[in-house]
Amino acid sequence: MRVYAVVAAGGFRRYATYRIETVAGVFTNTVFGFILAYTYTALWDERPRLGGYDMPQALTFAWLGQALLMTCVMMGGGFEDELIERIRTGDIAVDLYRPVDLQMWWLAGDLGRAGFHLLGRGIVPMVLGGFAFDLALPSEAGTWLAFLVAVALGVVVSFAIRYLVALSAFWLMDGAGAAQIAFLAGLFFSGMLLPLTLFPGLLGEVARLLPWSALLQVPADVFLGKYTGWGLVRVYVFQASWAAVLLLAGRMVQSVATRRVVVQGG
Repeated sequence: MRVYAVVAAGGFRRYATYRIETVAGVFTNTVFGFILAYTYTALWDERPRLGGYDMPQALTFAWLGQALLMTCVMMGGGFEDELIERIRTGDIAVDLYRPVDLQMWWLAGDLGRAGFHLLGRGIVPMVLGGFAFDLALPSEAGTWLAFLVAVALGVVVSFAIRYLVALSAFWLMDGAGAAQIAFLAGLFFSGMLLPLTLFPGLLGEVARLLPWSALLQVPADVFLGKYTGWGLVRVYVFQASWAAVLLLAGRMVQSVATRRVVVQGG
């Protein structure tokens, strides 16, 4: 496990070196945070308690979306681009022969990346949003801790989805199309555009059951105190179950792809 801890630390340091990009990202997230916040303000002025949120909760949801945008990679742009390129060029063959688990290697690096983005691009927009708007911030330390656990599980679910997308390049030779579809699904079904509680009828029920809801909708509701006690346990089980299923699917696809590489190499 030590090697994976080193990889995670390396992932954190790797993204920490891009200081100008981080500042630009903070600026972009803050600008879009203000745009969404004012849009939500107009919407909730007309429809108070829309989706079960009051105005401060709705505004908090908007700013949490910006804070977690890159942490949970709801719009793509993580490790999957690099992995797809390695598959396309054939460099993945070298990776498969290394004495480490391929999935765990990329997961460790992605956890390091997520940790940096949570600190580097998540805190500042939330602080600025808190100065400009009345946000519903938790008053208990336990809620903050519960939120961080939900975020960590959301990151793992996000990784598992993107890992499957990247592995599709073994058969598609170019994972750009699959990555674009995953990006659109993540944007829509995570709650990034609007909380999933606003989706009507069957669409809302299905959206809340899909794995993308674990990226933002679930952590945001934990942050807002929507889940406590056994309710909190249930949403953790929901996130962990999707993480386990998707990671297992990724491992199975990886196994098939590995056999394909070995046969072709032979």
